[in-house]
Amino acid sequence: MHCTQCGDPAEGRFCGGCGASLAELDCPTCSQPIAAGRRFCSACGSPVRIATGQGEAPAGASGAPDPAWWVAGALLVALLIVGGWAVLGSGGPQPPGAPAAMGQPGALGPAPQIDLSQMTPREAADRLYDRVMRALTARDTIEVLNFLPMAIDAYEIARPLDLDGLFHLSLLQRAALDFEGALRTAEEGLADDPDHLLNLAAAAAAAEELGDDALAERYHRRLLEVWDQERAREDRPEYREHEPALPEMRRAAERFTGGDGG
Repeated sequence: MHCTQCGDPAEGRFCGGCGASLAELDCPTCSQPIAAGRRFCSACGSPVRIATGQGEAPAGASGAPDPAWWVAGALLVALLIVGGWAVLGSGGPQPPGAPAAMGQPGALGPAPQIDLSQMTPREAADRLYDRVMRALTARDTIEVLNFLPMAIDAYEIARPLDLDGLFHLSLLQRAALDFEGALRTAEEGLADDPDHLLNLAAAAAAAEELGDDALAERYHRRLLEVWDQERAREDRPEYREHEPALPEMRRAAERFTGGDGG
């Protein structure tokens, strides 16, 4: 038997490679049926889980969380410090240890008010993005581990994405330490509009993470060159949405280029 999600050989109720269900199950949170091959409940958004001796964890070959995600979780706090602008949403940062707006820190599973089945794919993706970003800001690693892969999947399902959606997806990929994917996604947005400030900043940050300083400098310089004309645009609601983050994007570009945008 092979998993319908990742194609790995699999047996039992869960795929050891990606955690997808191999048989139809009932959601442990809302009791709605979860079809075989799914990793998340389409009704409430809960990850597929199996019980372990110390609570619930994403399903895998041994019933333990995928080690790769624990490594990512350990590095997320560093990402908050190194790339703090990435987790700033329209509501601004929250102090460390503060409750996430859509759930309590450390809580497993979705907040009860989220019903993904009643949303369009893009609405669901944006709601999950908001939840992940708030959890990152609150340094709620468990919340991030629960919802980061689902948020990335949600944006892929919601394609084609506008420039703001590509920016969101790039940030999520960067938080998941998929820097190559984050760069590709930001550059996809820049192919549509090479002056888009958010995707310029996202591409520069991803290039820095990949150690490509020449590419990072190119994007940082472009951001500084077009800054004034882009900030004056009235047809960019995403700039207003991410207003708290924009000054740090400019400061990052100035630090990298020595303040020279020419």
